[in-house]
Amino acid sequence: MEDYDKKLKENTDRNWAFIKKFDKWLENKGLSDKTISKHVSNIDLYVNIYLNYYDFIKLEDGVYKVYDYLHYWYIRKYLCPSRNSLKESAASIKKFYEFMSEFGYVSYDDYKAICLEIRKNMNEFLNRVDAYYNGSFYDCYK
Repeated sequence: MEDYDKKLKENTDRNWAFIKKFDKWLENKGLSDKTISKHVSNIDLYVNIYLNYYDFIKLEDGVYKVYDYLHYWYIRKYLCPSRNSLKESAASIKKFYEFMSEFGYVSYDDYKAICLEIRKNMNEFLNRVDAYYNGSFYDCYK
């Protein structure tokens, strides 16, 4: 357990270094404090909770986990997910990986692929939020 806690702390500390740079980048883009806070909170959930949930995944490799996050994990694990909160989370992820690509932490192609994946699947994600609330969400796993 000590090894787990140590790895979790190391990965979370590393992630926060990137999140602080992301915060500054958003500030330099002229976003309001409220918008910056929402993006930072959404990215904290994605990189520090979700990417560490099953394994310790580096946030650079998080580009390959966005679909699973928005399609299933976010809806199932987030307290009171809504259509709007899912859209906001997706926007924050796109913004974060734009920042990551601008500074060369991920490729521009990976960033564009995330944007395309989110755009192509947004209706599906939103329909799954609806299914969560109307009781049919788990039917697709039978």
